[in-house]
Amino acid sequence: MESVKEQDKAVFIGIIRPGTDTAQFDEYLDELEFLADTAGLERGGRFFQRLEKPHPNTYLGSGKLQELASYIKAENVSIAVFDDELSPSQLRNLDSALDCRILDRTNLILDIFARRAKTAYAKTQVELAQYQYLLPRLTRMWTHLERQRGGIGMRGPGESQLETDRRIILDKIALLKDKLQKIDRQMMSQRGNRGSLTRMALVGYTNVGKSTILNLLAKTDVFAENKLFATLDTTVRKVVVENIPFLLSDTVGFIRKLPTQLVESFKSTLDEVRESDVLVHVVDVSHPNFEEMMHVVQDTLRDIGCADKPVYLVFNKIDAFQERPTPDGTFSLESFKKTWISKLHDPCIFISAKEKINIDKFRRDLYGMAAEVQAGRYPFGTFLW
Repeated sequence: MESVKEQDKAVFIGIIRPGTDTAQFDEYLDELEFLADTAGLERGGRFFQRLEKPHPNTYLGSGKLQELASYIKAENVSIAVFDDELSPSQLRNLDSALDCRILDRTNLILDIFARRAKTAYAKTQVELAQYQYLLPRLTRMWTHLERQRGGIGMRGPGESQLETDRRIILDKIALLKDKLQKIDRQMMSQRGNRGSLTRMALVGYTNVGKSTILNLLAKTDVFAENKLFATLDTTVRKVVVENIPFLLSDTVGFIRKLPTQLVESFKSTLDEVRESDVLVHVVDVSHPNFEEMMHVVQDTLRDIGCADKPVYLVFNKIDAFQERPTPDGTFSLESFKKTWISKLHDPCIFISAKEKINIDKFRRDLYGMAAEVQAGRYPFGTFLW
Protein backbone atom coordinates (compact mmCIF):
# COMPACT_ATOMS: atom_id res chain seq x y z
CA MET A 1 0.00 0.00 0.00
CA GLU A 2 1.47 3.36 -1.07
CA SER A 3 2.37 5.69 1.80
CA VAL A 4 1.20 9.24 2.24
CA LYS A 5 3.96 11.70 1.33
CA GLU A 6 4.62 14.40 3.89
CA GLN A 7 3.52 17.94 3.00
CA ASP A 8 1.11 16.80 0.31
CA LYS A 9 -1.76 19.28 0.30
CA ALA A 10 -5.08 17.70 1.28
CA VAL A 11 -8.74 18.68 1.13
CA PHE A 12 -11.18 17.16 3.64
CA ILE A 13 -14.68 15.97 2.74
CA GLY A 14 -17.57 14.70 4.83
CA ILE A 15 -21.33 14.15 4.93
CA ILE A 16 -23.62 15.86 7.46
CA ARG A 17 -26.24 13.24 8.21
CA PRO A 18 -29.66 13.85 9.77
CA GLY A 19 -29.29 14.35 13.53
CA THR A 20 -25.76 15.75 13.26
CA ASP A 21 -25.44 19.49 13.84
CA THR A 22 -22.80 21.71 12.25
CA ALA A 23 -20.74 22.07 15.45
CA GLN A 24 -20.57 18.29 15.89
CA PHE A 25 -19.60 17.83 12.24
CA ASP A 26 -16.84 20.43 12.63
CA GLU A 27 -15.46 18.31 15.48
CA TYR A 28 -15.45 15.29 13.19
CA LEU A 29 -13.49 17.12 10.49
CA ASP A 30 -11.17 18.59 13.14
CA GLU A 31 -10.30 15.02 14.08
CA LEU A 32 -9.84 14.06 10.42
CA GLU A 33 -7.45 17.01 10.01
CA PHE A 34 -5.60 15.94 13.19
CA LEU A 35 -5.18 12.50 11.62
CA ALA A 36 -3.81 14.21 8.51
CA ASP A 37 -1.40 16.26 10.66
CA THR A 38 -0.18 13.04 12.26
CA ALA A 39 0.44 11.63 8.76
CA GLY A 40 2.35 14.78 7.77
CA LEU A 41 -0.18 16.24 5.32
CA GLU A 42 -0.65 19.95 4.70
CA ARG A 43 -4.17 21.16 5.45
CA GLY A 44 -6.27 22.51 2.63
CA GLY A 45 -9.98 23.35 2.55
CA ARG A 46 -13.10 21.58 3.77
CA PHE A 47 -16.11 20.40 1.80
CA PHE A 48 -19.36 18.94 3.09
CA GLN A 49 -22.84 18.13 1.92
CA ARG A 50 -26.04 17.43 3.83
CA LEU A 51 -27.22 13.99 2.79
CA GLU A 52 -29.19 11.21 4.44
CA LYS A 53 -26.40 8.85 3.38
CA PRO A 54 -23.41 9.03 1.01
CA HIS A 55 -24.13 8.65 -2.69
CA PRO A 56 -23.49 4.95 -3.50
CA ASN A 57 -21.35 5.72 -6.57
CA THR A 58 -19.61 9.03 -5.86
CA TYR A 59 -20.13 9.71 -2.12
CA LEU A 60 -21.18 13.32 -2.97
CA GLY A 61 -23.91 14.58 -5.27
CA SER A 62 -22.91 15.60 -8.80
CA GLY A 63 -23.00 19.36 -8.18
CA LYS A 64 -20.86 19.21 -5.04
CA LEU A 65 -18.49 16.80 -6.78
CA GLN A 66 -17.94 19.30 -9.63
CA GLU A 67 -17.34 22.07 -7.08
CA LEU A 68 -14.77 19.89 -5.31
CA ALA A 69 -13.03 19.01 -8.60
CA SER A 70 -12.72 22.70 -9.50
CA TYR A 71 -11.22 23.51 -6.09
CA ILE A 72 -8.70 20.65 -6.34
CA LYS A 73 -7.53 21.85 -9.75
CA ALA A 74 -7.36 25.53 -8.77
CA GLU A 75 -5.57 24.97 -5.45
CA ASN A 76 -3.18 22.27 -6.70
CA VAL A 77 -4.47 19.76 -4.14
CA SER A 78 -2.84 16.33 -4.37
CA ILE A 79 -4.98 14.31 -1.92
CA ALA A 80 -8.72 14.25 -1.18
CA VAL A 81 -9.47 12.76 2.27
CA PHE A 82 -12.99 11.46 2.98
CA ASP A 83 -14.35 11.02 6.52
CA ASP A 84 -15.83 7.59 5.81
CA GLU A 85 -14.63 4.27 4.45
CA LEU A 86 -15.26 4.33 0.69
CA SER A 87 -16.49 1.35 -1.30
CA PRO A 88 -14.40 0.08 -4.24
CA SER A 89 -16.83 1.66 -6.73
CA GLN A 90 -16.78 5.00 -4.91
CA LEU A 91 -12.98 4.96 -4.92
CA ARG A 92 -12.88 4.17 -8.63
CA ASN A 93 -15.39 6.88 -9.59
CA LEU A 94 -13.85 9.54 -7.36
CA ASP A 95 -10.40 8.72 -8.70
CA SER A 96 -11.68 9.41 -12.21
CA ALA A 97 -13.70 12.53 -11.33
CA LEU A 98 -11.17 14.35 -9.13
CA ASP A 99 -7.84 13.48 -10.81
CA CYS A 100 -5.97 13.31 -7.50
CA ARG A 101 -5.15 10.65 -4.95
CA ILE A 102 -8.17 9.51 -2.94
CA LEU A 103 -7.86 8.54 0.72
CA ASP A 104 -10.67 7.45 2.95
CA ARG A 105 -10.60 7.56 6.75
CA THR A 106 -9.64 3.90 7.05
CA ASN A 107 -6.74 4.22 4.60
CA LEU A 108 -5.42 7.28 6.45
CA ILE A 109 -5.55 5.52 9.83
CA LEU A 110 -3.81 2.47 8.37
CA ASP A 111 -1.07 4.72 6.99
CA ILE A 112 -0.55 6.28 10.44
CA PHE A 113 -0.43 2.86 12.07
CA ALA A 114 2.17 1.74 9.52
CA ARG A 115 4.32 4.77 10.37
CA ARG A 116 3.94 4.31 14.12
CA ALA A 117 4.53 0.55 14.29
CA LYS A 118 7.96 -0.09 15.81
CA THR A 119 8.08 -3.72 16.89
CA ALA A 120 7.85 -6.73 14.59
CA TYR A 121 4.54 -7.66 16.21
CA ALA A 122 2.91 -4.27 15.60
CA LYS A 123 4.26 -4.18 12.04
CA THR A 124 2.78 -7.61 11.36
CA GLN A 125 -0.60 -6.54 12.75
CA VAL A 126 -0.66 -3.41 10.61
CA GLU A 127 0.48 -5.27 7.48
CA LEU A 128 -2.37 -7.76 7.93
CA ALA A 129 -4.90 -4.93 8.29
CA GLN A 130 -3.54 -3.23 5.17
CA TYR A 131 -3.86 -6.37 3.04
CA GLN A 132 -7.38 -7.01 4.35
CA TYR A 133 -8.32 -3.46 3.35
CA LEU A 134 -6.62 -3.75 -0.04
CA LEU A 135 -8.08 -7.09 -1.15
CA PRO A 136 -11.62 -5.96 -2.15
CA ARG A 137 -10.18 -2.83 -3.80
CA LEU A 138 -7.77 -4.53 -6.20
CA THR A 139 -9.98 -3.97 -9.26
CA ARG A 140 -9.45 -0.22 -8.98
CA MET A 141 -5.69 -0.71 -9.39
CA TRP A 142 -6.12 -2.29 -12.82
CA THR A 143 -8.72 -0.04 -14.47
CA HIS A 144 -6.04 1.26 -16.86
CA LEU A 145 -5.92 -2.23 -18.45
CA GLU A 146 -9.67 -2.61 -18.94
CA ARG A 147 -9.52 -1.61 -22.62
CA GLN A 148 -7.18 -4.55 -23.27
CA ARG A 149 -9.72 -7.14 -22.16
CA GLY A 150 -11.30 -9.24 -24.85
CA GLY A 151 -14.89 -10.31 -25.28
CA ILE A 152 -16.59 -13.49 -24.10
CA GLY A 153 -14.04 -16.26 -23.66
CA MET A 154 -11.11 -13.84 -23.84
CA ARG A 155 -9.00 -12.94 -20.80
CA GLY A 156 -6.93 -9.80 -21.09
CA PRO A 157 -3.76 -9.05 -19.12
CA GLY A 158 -5.66 -6.84 -16.67
CA GLU A 159 -7.88 -9.68 -15.58
CA SER A 160 -5.06 -12.20 -15.29
CA GLN A 161 -2.93 -9.73 -13.32
CA LEU A 162 -5.85 -9.04 -11.00
CA GLU A 163 -6.28 -12.77 -10.33
CA THR A 164 -2.56 -13.14 -9.71
CA ASP A 165 -2.48 -10.25 -7.25
CA ARG A 166 -5.57 -11.53 -5.47
CA ARG A 167 -3.95 -14.93 -5.00
CA ILE A 168 -0.69 -13.35 -3.77
CA ILE A 169 -2.55 -11.19 -1.23
CA LEU A 170 -4.67 -14.10 0.01
CA ASP A 171 -1.48 -16.13 0.52
CA LYS A 172 0.13 -13.21 2.31
CA ILE A 173 -2.90 -12.78 4.61
CA ALA A 174 -2.77 -16.48 5.49
CA LEU A 175 0.96 -16.25 6.30
CA LEU A 176 0.51 -13.13 8.44
CA LYS A 177 -2.39 -14.71 10.36
CA ASP A 178 -0.27 -17.79 11.02
CA LYS A 179 2.62 -15.60 12.20
CA LEU A 180 0.33 -13.66 14.54
CA GLN A 181 -1.12 -16.87 15.97
CA LYS A 182 2.39 -18.01 16.91
CA ILE A 183 3.13 -14.66 18.55
CA ASP A 184 -0.27 -14.81 20.28
CA ARG A 185 0.66 -18.11 21.89
CA GLN A 186 3.95 -16.65 23.09
CA MET A 187 2.22 -13.60 24.53
CA MET A 188 -0.43 -15.76 26.20
CA SER A 189 2.36 -17.72 27.84
CA GLN A 190 4.01 -14.47 28.98
CA ARG A 191 0.73 -13.25 30.48
CA GLY A 192 0.32 -16.59 32.24
CA ASN A 193 3.81 -16.26 33.76
CA ARG A 194 3.01 -12.95 35.42
CA GLY A 195 1.62 -14.76 38.40
CA SER A 196 -1.39 -13.63 40.35
CA LEU A 197 -0.77 -9.89 40.40
CA THR A 198 -3.76 -7.63 39.90
CA ARG A 199 -3.94 -6.40 36.30
CA MET A 200 -5.18 -2.96 35.35
CA ALA A 201 -5.47 -1.67 31.78
CA LEU A 202 -5.43 1.96 30.70
CA VAL A 203 -8.08 2.37 28.01
CA GLY A 204 -9.50 5.41 26.28
CA TYR A 205 -9.74 7.47 23.15
CA THR A 206 -6.47 8.15 21.38
CA ASN A 207 -4.40 11.08 22.68
CA VAL A 208 -6.07 11.37 26.10
CA GLY A 209 -2.85 10.96 28.13
CA LYS A 210 -2.68 7.22 28.88
CA SER A 211 1.06 6.97 28.24
CA THR A 212 1.70 10.05 30.39
CA ILE A 213 -0.21 8.42 33.25
CA LEU A 214 1.75 5.17 32.85
CA ASN A 215 5.04 7.10 32.93
CA LEU A 216 3.91 8.95 36.06
CA LEU A 217 2.80 5.88 37.99
CA ALA A 218 5.50 3.43 36.88
CA LYS A 219 8.33 5.99 36.74
CA THR A 220 9.13 4.88 33.20
CA ASP A 221 9.67 6.63 29.86
CA VAL A 222 7.07 5.23 27.46
CA PHE A 223 6.84 7.41 24.34
CA ALA A 224 4.13 10.06 24.72
CA GLU A 225 3.29 12.75 22.18
CA ASN A 226 0.44 15.11 21.29
CA LYS A 227 -0.38 13.09 18.19
CA LEU A 228 -2.93 10.40 17.46
CA PHE A 229 -1.87 6.77 18.00
CA ALA A 230 1.48 7.56 19.62
CA THR A 231 1.22 4.11 21.25
CA LEU A 232 0.55 0.96 19.22
CA ASP A 233 2.32 -1.75 21.19
CA THR A 234 0.89 -2.66 24.57
CA THR A 235 3.32 -1.71 27.33
CA VAL A 236 3.01 -3.48 30.69
CA ARG A 237 4.77 -2.15 33.79
CA LYS A 238 4.79 -3.21 37.43
CA VAL A 239 3.56 -0.48 39.76
CA VAL A 240 3.87 -0.56 43.54
CA VAL A 241 1.68 1.68 45.71
CA GLU A 242 2.58 1.37 49.39
CA ASN A 243 2.82 -2.42 49.86
CA ILE A 244 0.61 -3.50 46.96
CA PRO A 245 2.16 -4.32 43.55
CA PHE A 246 0.01 -4.54 40.40
CA LEU A 247 0.50 -4.63 36.64
CA LEU A 248 -0.56 -1.60 34.60
CA SER A 249 -0.82 -1.84 30.81
CA ASP A 250 -1.01 0.99 28.28
CA THR A 251 -3.00 -0.05 25.19
CA VAL A 252 -3.65 1.34 21.72
CA GLY A 253 -6.13 4.21 21.77
CA PHE A 254 -9.62 3.92 20.30
CA ILE A 255 -11.13 6.33 17.81
CA ARG A 256 -14.43 7.03 16.10
CA LYS A 257 -14.94 4.68 13.14
CA LEU A 258 -11.96 2.54 14.12
CA PRO A 259 -11.35 0.31 11.07
CA THR A 260 -12.67 -3.20 11.56
CA GLN A 261 -9.45 -4.55 10.01
CA LEU A 262 -7.46 -3.01 12.87
CA VAL A 263 -9.77 -4.32 15.57
CA GLU A 264 -9.31 -7.81 14.11
CA SER A 265 -5.55 -7.65 13.62
CA PHE A 266 -4.94 -6.02 17.03
CA LYS A 267 -7.05 -8.57 18.90
CA SER A 268 -4.01 -9.90 20.78
CA THR A 269 -3.08 -6.41 21.90
CA LEU A 270 -6.64 -6.06 23.16
CA ASP A 271 -6.29 -9.32 25.09
CA GLU A 272 -4.48 -7.24 27.72
CA VAL A 273 -7.77 -5.40 28.14
CA ARG A 274 -9.87 -8.58 28.17
CA GLU A 275 -7.71 -10.22 30.84
CA SER A 276 -7.43 -7.21 33.13
CA ASP A 277 -9.15 -7.04 36.51
CA VAL A 278 -9.89 -3.31 36.34
CA LEU A 279 -10.23 -0.95 33.37
CA VAL A 280 -8.87 2.54 33.97
CA HIS A 281 -10.88 4.57 31.43
CA VAL A 282 -8.96 7.78 30.77
CA VAL A 283 -10.95 10.72 29.38
CA ASP A 284 -9.63 14.03 28.02
CA VAL A 285 -12.10 16.26 29.86
CA SER A 286 -10.67 19.37 28.17
CA HIS A 287 -11.96 18.20 24.77
CA PRO A 288 -15.32 19.79 23.87
CA ASN A 289 -16.61 16.45 22.60
CA PHE A 290 -15.31 14.26 25.42
CA GLU A 291 -18.68 12.68 26.25
CA GLU A 292 -19.05 11.30 22.71
CA MET A 293 -15.48 10.00 22.94
CA MET A 294 -16.47 8.16 26.11
CA HIS A 295 -19.34 6.49 24.24
CA VAL A 296 -16.95 5.40 21.44
CA VAL A 297 -14.68 3.73 24.01
CA GLN A 298 -17.61 2.10 25.81
CA ASP A 299 -19.00 0.76 22.51
CA THR A 300 -15.57 -0.64 21.54
CA LEU A 301 -15.16 -2.30 24.95
CA ARG A 302 -18.59 -3.84 24.50
CA ASP A 303 -17.58 -5.12 21.05
CA ILE A 304 -14.51 -6.90 22.44
CA GLY A 305 -16.43 -8.43 25.35
CA CYS A 306 -15.29 -6.18 28.21
CA ALA A 307 -18.53 -4.42 29.10
CA ASP A 308 -18.89 -6.17 32.47
CA LYS A 309 -15.45 -5.33 33.89
CA PRO A 310 -15.00 -2.88 36.81
CA VAL A 311 -14.23 0.60 35.46
CA TYR A 312 -12.39 3.49 37.11
CA LEU A 313 -13.14 6.72 35.24
CA VAL A 314 -10.21 9.14 35.14
CA PHE A 315 -10.98 12.61 33.80
CA ASN A 316 -7.55 13.86 32.75
CA LYS A 317 -6.23 17.25 31.56
CA ILE A 318 -8.23 19.39 34.00
CA ASP A 319 -5.42 21.96 33.66
CA ALA A 320 -6.45 22.50 30.02
CA PHE A 321 -10.22 22.57 30.69
CA GLN A 322 -11.96 25.79 29.67
CA GLU A 323 -15.44 26.78 30.77
CA ARG A 324 -17.82 27.36 27.89
CA PRO A 325 -21.32 28.81 27.51
CA THR A 326 -24.30 26.49 27.00
CA PRO A 327 -28.00 27.15 26.38
CA ASP A 328 -28.58 26.46 30.10
CA GLY A 329 -25.70 28.56 31.42
CA THR A 330 -21.98 27.77 31.72
CA PHE A 331 -20.41 24.33 31.41
CA SER A 332 -17.79 23.98 34.13
CA LEU A 333 -16.19 21.06 35.91
CA GLU A 334 -18.34 21.75 38.96
CA SER A 335 -21.54 21.82 36.91
CA PHE A 336 -20.50 18.62 35.13
CA LYS A 337 -19.94 16.84 38.45
CA LYS A 338 -23.62 17.51 39.29
CA THR A 339 -24.96 15.92 36.09
CA TRP A 340 -25.11 12.21 35.19
CA ILE A 341 -21.62 11.69 36.58
CA SER A 342 -22.99 12.09 40.12
CA LYS A 343 -25.30 9.10 39.61
CA LEU A 344 -22.63 6.70 38.33
CA HIS A 345 -21.88 3.55 40.30
CA ASP A 346 -18.33 3.48 38.87
CA PRO A 347 -15.71 5.45 40.84
CA CYS A 348 -14.18 8.48 39.12
CA ILE A 349 -11.55 11.16 39.66
CA PHE A 350 -10.46 14.45 38.05
CA ILE A 351 -6.71 14.83 37.55
CA SER A 352 -3.94 16.37 35.48
CA ALA A 353 -1.17 13.88 34.79
CA LYS A 354 0.92 16.59 33.14
CA GLU A 355 0.69 19.01 36.09
CA LYS A 356 0.44 16.21 38.70
CA ILE A 357 -2.84 17.49 40.11
CA ASN A 358 -4.77 15.11 42.43
CA ILE A 359 -2.27 12.33 41.78
CA ASP A 360 -1.95 11.30 45.44
CA LYS A 361 -5.67 10.47 45.61
CA PHE A 362 -5.36 8.72 42.26
CA ARG A 363 -2.64 6.47 43.69
CA ARG A 364 -4.69 5.77 46.83
CA ASP A 365 -7.70 4.79 44.74
CA LEU A 366 -5.61 2.40 42.64
CA TYR A 367 -4.14 0.96 45.83
CA GLY A 368 -7.64 0.31 47.18
CA MET A 369 -8.78 -1.40 43.98
CA ALA A 370 -5.66 -3.59 43.77
CA ALA A 371 -6.01 -4.54 47.44
CA GLU A 372 -9.69 -5.42 46.92
CA VAL A 373 -8.86 -7.70 43.98
CA GLN A 374 -6.07 -9.39 45.95
CA ALA A 375 -8.31 -9.85 49.00
CA GLY A 376 -10.92 -11.50 46.80
CA ARG A 377 -8.35 -13.96 45.48
CA TYR A 378 -6.65 -14.61 48.81
CA PRO A 379 -9.21 -14.09 51.57
CA PHE A 380 -6.84 -15.47 54.19
CA GLY A 381 -4.09 -12.98 53.41
CA THR A 382 -1.64 -15.22 51.54
CA PHE A 383 -0.62 -12.91 48.65
CA LEU A 384 1.61 -14.54 46.04
CA TRP A 385 3.83 -11.59 45.16
